[in-house]
Amino acid sequence: QGSTNVVYQAHHVSRSKRGQVVGTRGGFRGCTVWLTGLSGAGKTTIGFALEEYLVAHGIPCYSLDGDNVRHGLNKNLGFSAQDREENIRRIAEVARLFADAGLVCITSFISPFTKDRQNARKIHEAAGLPFFEIFVDAPLNICESRDVKGLYKKARAGEIKGFTGIDSEYEKPEAPELVLKTNVASVSECIQQVVELLQAQNIVPQGSVKDVLELFVPEDKLSSVRAEAEKLPAVEITKLDLQWVQVLSEGWATPLTGFMREAEYLQVLHFGTLLNDGVVNLSIPIVLPVSAEDKQRLEGSAALALSFQGRRVAVLRGPEFFAHRKEERCARVWGTTCPRHPHIQMVMESGDWLVGGDLQVLEKIKWNDGLDQYRLTPLDLKQKFREMNADAVFAFQLRNPVHNGHALLMQDTRRQLLERGYKNPVLLLHPLGGWTKDDDVPLEWRMKQHAAVLEEHVLDPKSTIVAIFPSPMLYAGPTEVQWHCRARMVAGANFYIVGRDPAGMPHPDTKQDLYEPTHGGKVLSMAPGLTSVEIIPFRVAAYNKLKRAMDFYEPKR
Repeated sequence: QGSTNVVYQAHHVSRSKRGQVVGTRGGFRGCTVWLTGLSGAGKTTIGFALEEYLVAHGIPCYSLDGDNVRHGLNKNLGFSAQDREENIRRIAEVARLFADAGLVCITSFISPFTKDRQNARKIHEAAGLPFFEIFVDAPLNICESRDVKGLYKKARAGEIKGFTGIDSEYEKPEAPELVLKTNVASVSECIQQVVELLQAQNIVPQGSVKDVLELFVPEDKLSSVRAEAEKLPAVEITKLDLQWVQVLSEGWATPLTGFMREAEYLQVLHFGTLLNDGVVNLSIPIVLPVSAEDKQRLEGSAALALSFQGRRVAVLRGPEFFAHRKEERCARVWGTTCPRHPHIQMVMESGDWLVGGDLQVLEKIKWNDGLDQYRLTPLDLKQKFREMNADAVFAFQLRNPVHNGHALLMQDTRRQLLERGYKNPVLLLHPLGGWTKDDDVPLEWRMKQHAAVLEEHVLDPKSTIVAIFPSPMLYAGPTEVQWHCRARMVAGANFYIVGRDPAGMPHPDTKQDLYEPTHGGKVLSMAPGLTSVEIIPFRVAAYNKLKRAMDFYEPKR
């Protein structure tokens, strides 16, 4: 008997308002992704993988799985025709509530009957919520071969009655929004197809799932853009500027399309994030200073060329000039304006104007110093991780040689990940390769030491990639360490080891730590927009005389 004397109560909070505060991507995105298909077709695998992918990109979602729901909400239901119908009706109503809350609700249920799926769609349509039916299609013999629970075998033996696909019909969807052929497509390929569907329906922002945005000129347009660059008015850039061109062109600062325009600069300077498409952590300004003379000469140009040592390296389109308020920039980025800080000194000596715009880089930046083979782009690294079958990537940045404490921390991180169930965690040993202050160890010698660490098996060479991170060093402490972490996240790292006083240095005058040594790790653990990376905190290590080996310091010992 149905409920009586009940009246539906309207919410005081609108969906648009709810969407503003749910997740890091602004806007209401509530919908249901209904995965249907035979047992063993891959619904649960795809559902949980899609949930993980969307959450990692700041899209709030939740996955409802058939087995899980029958442990709680629907544990009083069996597998009769009536109970199956009620099972799907309840799930449809719950999914509607999740979607109304602003989440992407992913449901993974066999849901074999057309009328039940149509009813689920109607429940959403009546509420004005998007509903996407996705047929997870795999041949019956493939599903049986994946039968880890042994259900098909029992059904064939007559031990289970009414099993879908054996003695109970599965009614294939006639017009689903998407069909996933899981016998020929990988899980990642299926996820990409679903994401593209959600992008086309404006559920997922176009820019939010762009993992790596490279800024190189496409091969088929290179000759024409190169010829254009030779005719454009040019600005001569410094070696430091060229390092930032490399960072931008290789996609480390995704989703930036070039040097920051004023709106992006202000967002980063005041909020430590980009806000045009949700919240994207980007804690440091990436800007191009120019002189007042260059500004006067170039302002009004539709495009200009960037030249290094007389050679055109890039085109900057739609240039936007704005004042370079150096003292404000330094105070906000470094927390000091001390002119003897080495990077602040360079800022103070740079141009009085900044120019932003869309960057087109003519070719990959090379330094011809014998180390270019280590300068792997984010896409290069992701390919390496795939080739190594990495199921976890933990990154460690350093601007000095590896010491015994570093090695212990990296060894222990791998041990922890193996204990957590990862089969092949890979270490990204990622020394910074851009500008550093004069008293830091030169990159050439650091790379030689890193090679020796692997040769002597202090770190396992089979599970380690050594590559160079092209960014210049800022020595901006907790502000800069967010940039270091976020760039590795773009390259595919999902764990980041943070050291003591990361990106710090002594105050040029007092010689005391410019930043509190533990604040880098604390800030990283709270920083917005780093949702797909887990922070591994620094632990103090020292030589243990009893063990005659390096060990983590325990105050009670």
